[in-house]
Amino acid sequence: MIRAYAAPEAGAPLELFEYDPGDLQSDEVEIDVMACGICHSDLSMLDNEWAITAYPFVPGHEITGRISAIGDGVTRVAVGDIVGLGWYAGSCMACEQCMTGNHNLCAANEGTIVGRHGGFSDKVRCRESWAIPLPPDLDVKKAGPLFCGGITVFNPVVEFGVQPTDRVGVIGIGGLGHFALQFLNKWGCEVTAFTSTGAKADEARRMGAHKVVNSRDAAELDAVVGSYDFILSTVNVELEWDKYLAALRPKGKLHTVGAVLSPIPVSAFGLIGGQKSISGSPLGSPATTAKMLDFCARHHIEAVTEHFPLSRVNEAIAHLREGKARYRVVLENDLK
Repeated sequence: MIRAYAAPEAGAPLELFEYDPGDLQSDEVEIDVMACGICHSDLSMLDNEWAITAYPFVPGHEITGRISAIGDGVTRVAVGDIVGLGWYAGSCMACEQCMTGNHNLCAANEGTIVGRHGGFSDKVRCRESWAIPLPPDLDVKKAGPLFCGGITVFNPVVEFGVQPTDRVGVIGIGGLGHFALQFLNKWGCEVTAFTSTGAKADEARRMGAHKVVNSRDAAELDAVVGSYDFILSTVNVELEWDKYLAALRPKGKLHTVGAVLSPIPVSAFGLIGGQKSISGSPLGSPATTAKMLDFCARHHIEAVTEHFPLSRVNEAIAHLREGKARYRVVLENDLK
């Protein structure tokens, strides 16, 4: 049996829950959870904001832990390995996308908390391909958020060919944005943080921003027109999208990883005149995730975290809901 914390219905407090995961499949691993971050996507799923949640619902997809059991077909990892697990727990391994290394784009991929139980638990299971070994230089209790928040913003840097000579902007200095500042600074870019919270300006500079722009100040936005090669939006709220398009240089890209529920309205002429583009992306593949972990180990990049024991999960969720997290909340497993 696996012990966990689950919500019995949408928005309900989490309570202790046990379930039988059944037999371990040949290509699966079972992970003893050591720590698990809380992502805003956990809240969206908890509240059934995307209308795909099944209850009882066990959140948690920023997991680090030790492999305690493996299926008889597993060859890439072994019992005792320290690994991480993010949003995806499996993919088909046979389609065009999987066969070309784009497992994250597999139409049959399995979400760690979609139709299955996640990491607010003592154990969790996934396909071996998505259990990513953790470099020994990374702190297992702080690394969980890299497997969702981190790879979400690292993936477009790789996929869209951001160059060390580029001038880039990051919209939103929170759970995603604080990773993006660190990555892009160490990537070699000139980095601007766009934030509506003045109190975060000094923190943004410490995390890698060379400049800070108040996103609510029209004069400051006007002053950066035509400045950036790449702007990454990490927020899930509506923005003045045309202003950010105007801030791009010719051939610039406005890229979103924030799950904005409303359509993004932009002027076609705002795209055509400067040959600009708008794009989006999910988390990265296992290979890109491993590359990100190596990059973090090399450059000493880690999440800025606050820690709660798993037994105080409802307090931790309330802390995140109230916007108090700086910048990632991590639950440490204390289930006995």
